[in-house]
Amino acid sequence: MPKTYEPIATNTLGSNTTTITFSTISGAYTDLVLVCQIQKSTATGTYLQMRFNSDTGSNYSTTFLSGNGTSAISWRDSNRTDINLDYYAAPQNNSWTIRNISINNYSNTTTYKTVLNRANDASQGTDAGVHLWRSTAAISTITLTMPSNDFITGSTFTLYGIKAA
Repeated sequence: MPKTYEPIATNTLGSNTTTITFSTISGAYTDLVLVCQIQKSTATGTYLQMRFNSDTGSNYSTTFLSGNGTSAISWRDSNRTDINLDYYAAPQNNSWTIRNISINNYSNTTTYKTVLNRANDASQGTDAGVHLWRSTAAISTITLTMPSNDFITGSTFTLYGIKAA
């Protein structure tokens, strides 16, 4: 990582869980990057979701592009209650998904927050998304969930702060 990346926290799961939370995030950085290596516990369909500061209101927007080598999709959704982070590269129960989530200007209290998401799973496909959290609040908590499924033991989540990006 460039010298401007500073590890804030790493969570390597010792047991299966449905929710990962990074809380009391300092406002000392300009941007955040969350790098995840994820696998889920069962084959049931569920997608990775993200929220900020426990906000469950319809304050999230998504523009998404995904492909699997045979077909591609794109979609837009404006009044979501979370950020949907995947489609073809959704975590699977038989392969690892690598995900890189950039959260820009997270501590700025005068602008909405932009999130750039990239993911790949060699057996499934690739995803790219641009998301917006329509709030001027500084982000102090990030929650990742996979409703009705678990992140498996060994899944890794590392949050980096970027200084002077």
